Formats: sequence, structure tokens, C-alpha cells
Amino acid sequence: MSPKVRGKAARVLQLLALLSVVAMALVAGVVEQRWRAPLLLPEQGMVLLVQSGDSLRSVASRLHDKGVLAHPELLVAWARFHGLDARIRRGEYRLAPGLNARSLLELLVSGQVIQYQVTLPEGIALGRALEILQAESALEQVLSGVDDSRLLQLVAPREAPEGLFLPESYRFERGASDLDILGRAHQALLNALGSEWERRAPDLPYANPYEALIMASIIERETGVPEEREEIAGVFVRRLRLGMRLQTDPTIIYGLGEAFDGNLRRQHLRDIGNLYNTYRHDGLPPTPIALPGRAAIHAALQPAAGDALYFVARGDGTHEFNATLEGHERAVRKYQLKRRQDYRSTPGTQ
Repeated sequence: MSPKVRGKAARVLQLLALLSVVAMALVAGVVEQRWRAPLLLPEQGMVLLVQSGDSLRSVASRLHDKGVLAHPELLVAWARFHGLDARIRRGEYRLAPGLNARSLLELLVSGQVIQYQVTLPEGIALGRALEILQAESALEQVLSGVDDSRLLQLVAPREAPEGLFLPESYRFERGASDLDILGRAHQALLNALGSEWERRAPDLPYANPYEALIMASIIERETGVPEEREEIAGVFVRRLRLGMRLQTDPTIIYGLGEAFDGNLRRQHLRDIGNLYNTYRHDGLPPTPIALPGRAAIHAALQPAAGDALYFVARGDGTHEFNATLEGHERAVRKYQLKRRQDYRSTPGTQ
């Protein structure tokens, strides 16, 4: 081949190489443009559910079918090339306007799924807690009630689950169940009770942490005033030490269950068949009567010092404490009279 021919061939090869580079640049530019182009999302965004067993290809296809992802094959190819296609995590994702294919993939790999929250208030009974959980549409409902065998297995060896769950706020992802939440609440309760038990005041009249938990549940139901918890605990602890009955209405009400119509009667106070009747039975009731919070557990194990053995509701949420029965009876008469006067002064009650 003559030098002239060789030169011409070299120039052709150079031109082809240049055209190849230009073509690759154009393709890369198109790919990059598509890769960074915003997804076609509605103004309010949308929720994407990635279920267990979903592949990236199936997720991309669903988004394509909805008109959100214009080039699903590009997403899958990019993810496969970078070894990310098998790393997407299940759950619910909130897709906000402005998201592109790259940030979508990053989101699916990150596992930053939508978080929900449910709150179990202090002082409610377990049955009410189950109602709150069952009202959460994002939670799977697996429990049939407070006697569900799975729930009893969770709190074993205790035979009754009441009071064994810490009332707090719990965050969860869609797919979690009511049993999952109560499992976490039970462990949180054990941790809180164990920690407070280790730091308990000396010479308390409890044989074990469970008895302290029972006391905490009574304290929780007796007052909604945080400043009174330790003082009420002190009253009950002194009564136990002296062999006096606790004589607290919330325990009777709990024992009555659905039979309680909102009016506590003398016959209820005399009912010895109600094992939660602390007017007729010595010591603590058989189980907690509610879900006590951390503050009530602390109060049960750190009761306030003093000599009060009685307290009566003032009608404003607080209580008057007395060391003698005579002082207590005077306070009862005082606040009963005040309640009657308040009632008579209310329009429409004459």
C-alpha cells in the first residue's frame, strides 16, 4: 500500500473514531438527560408500596404503567450495572415532585420508608389499647382480643397481660402488626420497671417488681396530677405497711368491667366476690388495673415520705391528704357539700 493510500485510510479511521466519540457523547447526553429528568408525578406526589418479593424491574414497570417513569429499562440497567438492583428495600415510599430516576433509586436503596406513629396514653386498660391499635389502618390486625394466645405467650410466665405494656408513642412502618407494637411496648415496660426496681427506695412492701407494677397502675388511675403521684404512693405504701386495706375505687371499677355504668354504688363496695375490691380484700389486687407510665412506676418505687393515710378528691383534679380518719371525714364532708352546692348552682339542675 502506497503512502498516499495509507494516509487516506488513516484519515478515514480517525474520522470514524471521531464520529464514534461524537455518537457516544450524544448517547451519553441523552441517557444523562433521561436519568436526571423529573419523574412525571402529580403535584401532591404519590405513595409507592414495595412489597416483599418485588424486584426493581416490577417496581419500575408499575411506575411506567402509571405514567410516572418514562424509561424503566434505563433505571433497571443502571441499577444492575452498579449492583443496586437487588438492594431495594420493601416498604412505603413517598415520591415527591422533583424526584428523578437517580434519586428514586437512591430512595429505594436507602429504605427511608414512610413512618407512622401510634400513641398509647397512660392509664388506659389493655382493652382500650387494643382498640387504639385496631383503629390504625397502617397496622396489620392479628390479635383477637386481650385473651389472644399470642398475647399471653408474649407476657409469659404471667397469666394476665394487663399492665404489662408501656404506654408511649411508637413509630412503625406499614406491614407491622398490633402484636409487633405490643411486643415493643412489653419490652419497654420490662426495661423501665427493671431500671426503677434497681433504684427503689428501701423497705418497700413489695415482694417483687410485679407488685410494684400493680401499685403503679393504681397510682396512675388515682390522679392525673403529676405532682401528686409520689404523695399518693406514700399513702398506699403506709397503708400496706400498717395492714390497712387500700380502699381505692379504681380497683373496684376495674373488677366490675363492662358491668360498671359510671356509678359506683354501696353494693359494689360490699361485694366480696370482686377480687379487685380493695375495700373487702387485703393487700394489692391480683393484677395491674391499667397501663402505668414511667412516672407512675417511679412514684411506686420512690414514694414520698409523710404521715398521710387518707386522701379525698377536691373536685378540681387534686386531692386533700390527711393523717387521721377524723381529718379525712371532715374533708369528705367539705368536698361532698361543695359538690352538692356546685350542682345546685348549675343552670337547669334546680
